Amino acid sequence: MAIDTMANKPPKGGNRFSGWLGDTLLKVTGWKIEGKLPQEPKFVIAVAPHTSNWDFFLGVAVLFSLRIKIRFLGKHSIFVPVVKQLLEFIGGMPVDRRSKHGVVAQVVEEFDANEKMILAVAPEGTRSQVFPWKTGFLAIAHKADVPVVLIGFDFVDKKVLIGPNFKSSGDFQQDMTTVYGYYKNVPAKYPDKVVFPAE
Repeated sequence: MAIDTMANKPPKGGNRFSGWLGDTLLKVTGWKIEGKLPQEPKFVIAVAPHTSNWDFFLGVAVLFSLRIKIRFLGKHSIFVPVVKQLLEFIGGMPVDRRSKHGVVAQVVEEFDANEKMILAVAPEGTRSQVFPWKTGFLAIAHKADVPVVLIGFDFVDKKVLIGPNFKSSGDFQQDMTTVYGYYKNVPAKYPDKVVFPAE
């Protein structure tokens, strides 16, 4: 009986061309990826610091280069015909914030329904100064029983840093000390837009 060696790997996405495109975009712009994703079928990616629109384009290049398939959250109201097909093609997941079950429960249901799934979230939730950061990604990871992977965009050395991964303890305030501790050493494009807890 053949063993499926891909069963416990992250979900693959894109094709040879998109992989080449991602590699080329990173090379041309001088960016490098440092570190490796965990070989797990399901996890939540936290991406920070998020201070610029460039973060999105960099993220797409990284996504193509790594040849993985991710999901990201979007308001259900923007998933209208035509736009819906495009959003879902690139990984968009509609969530209804008015639902009595809440966004966390909706996303956990998606994790439970899929054999493989990567959810990418920006904990800050905005490019402007915000503190404290949102902890919804930790709640999702904890209830879905999947790891959290911290990825940082270092705009000084032009490195996409695939950092540590951990299981949420359920004490989200304590978990955030790990999150803040990692990202405070990752230079943002606009450092003045990033707020960390006072030491």
